[in-house]
Amino acid sequence: MKSSNNFKVLFIVSGLLLILSLSLSLINYIISLNSVQKELVNRALPLSVDNIYTEIQTHLIEPNLISSMMASDTFVKDWLINEEDNSDKITSYLETIRNKYGLFVTFLVSEKTKNYYTQKGFLESLDNNKTDNKWYFAFKDSAEEHEINLDYNSNLDNSLMMFINYKIFDSKYHFLGATGIGHKISYIDGMLKRFREEYKFKVCFLSEEGNVVLAERSQKHIQRIQEDPQWLKVKDDILSSSSKLLKYKRNSEEYILKTKYIPELHLYLLVEAKINDFTENAHQAFYLNVSISLFFTLIVTVIILLTIKKYNKTLSFMAQHDPLTELYNRRSFEDKMKYLHQLSKRNKEPLSFLFLDMDNFKHINDKYGHSVGDEVLKRVAEILQQHVRQTDVVARWGGEEFIVALSTHLENAQKIAEKLRIAINTDIVLNELVEEDVTSSLGITACKEDEPLEHVIVRVDNAMYEAKRSGKNRVISL
Repeated sequence: MKSSNNFKVLFIVSGLLLILSLSLSLINYIISLNSVQKELVNRALPLSVDNIYTEIQTHLIEPNLISSMMASDTFVKDWLINEEDNSDKITSYLETIRNKYGLFVTFLVSEKTKNYYTQKGFLESLDNNKTDNKWYFAFKDSAEEHEINLDYNSNLDNSLMMFINYKIFDSKYHFLGATGIGHKISYIDGMLKRFREEYKFKVCFLSEEGNVVLAERSQKHIQRIQEDPQWLKVKDDILSSSSKLLKYKRNSEEYILKTKYIPELHLYLLVEAKINDFTENAHQAFYLNVSISLFFTLIVTVIILLTIKKYNKTLSFMAQHDPLTELYNRRSFEDKMKYLHQLSKRNKEPLSFLFLDMDNFKHINDKYGHSVGDEVLKRVAEILQQHVRQTDVVARWGGEEFIVALSTHLENAQKIAEKLRIAINTDIVLNELVEEDVTSSLGITACKEDEPLEHVIVRVDNAMYEAKRSGKNRVISL
């Protein structure tokens, strides 16, 4: 869904929720104690379920985006495909993500080697015969591209942990492995306690098999739905993907149960209320609950609105751009390249491609370190942007390779490429970074009429490699 649609739905829901809250508040000033059950059914329970669901979603947004970003990161994909023998690079990457976002753990699993890495380095090689490793193989065989798991960490004060796993695919959608994060979510137990003490609601979460996965840890609770005869009678309604409102008696007391399926966690949220708890001071309790609910709803609405706006913008940028150089990434460039190619054919205008590869870049990384190598790539990206027009498209193809789509003839593309070669070779910033000559090899070619794009890319790539074979630091056109 587009961001504008997200905001539209949010505003509609918030507006309807506010209107409903005000209407119910007015109505409850004139109703009697006999209205308690009606209000509990139509207002208090549904709103509490929505508030819990909204609070959980709020805490899921950032960790989910982080895991998604890691899975789509071209660095991670390139490392899995070409550089897995260099574990220090992925360890540093995972450590950076963990420290930046304050996570408990960041991890990556290679499908090729089955090696499991965290921010502390290589941990183990996964084996399907090991109980603790089965999560990966089950996730790999599932149809889902990501999953969220909850578990108690016995090695960390038995704290509740949320693990968000994402599958990693290459450009041809081949499965490369899995990556994700682990995050402490101890706030859930506090939230359950708060809803019991302040609102007299008993809250728990059931798995799709009917087992109690989460409940307030200080309170005694059943372990599975079969242990409660009343819940067992309405098991099919409880374990339904649609929200349900159920009534029943237990030990001569009347209860109301509101359910909601949470697809992000594959869990069912159950909020149970004993009607007798709400008969005393019904009006006062209602007014207090409505006030708190209104305030909480407004705050959550504002938080979600700001969060959606921020992360939609960030996610859109990250999906189209290389995180290091902030140039277009390869996938985004390929989309724009197809558009430029069609436009060129329709308007009968020239279109050329320039492919640039940094000479001896591995030597720079080995001698000066990857941080300096990254700065070199960032500076080269700046030089590229400075020497092309706004109508041209510049992208990082991968590693130390860059590609430019030029709306011009081959002769002019030759001049631009030569200027770029000289600019890189004589750039003061680059020379200060590595204290030696920095050179590049460039290949250029022009699109021929009715020629497939694949042929053009192969030709410009061959031109670049011919520049390499001819001694580097030069421009070759084919």
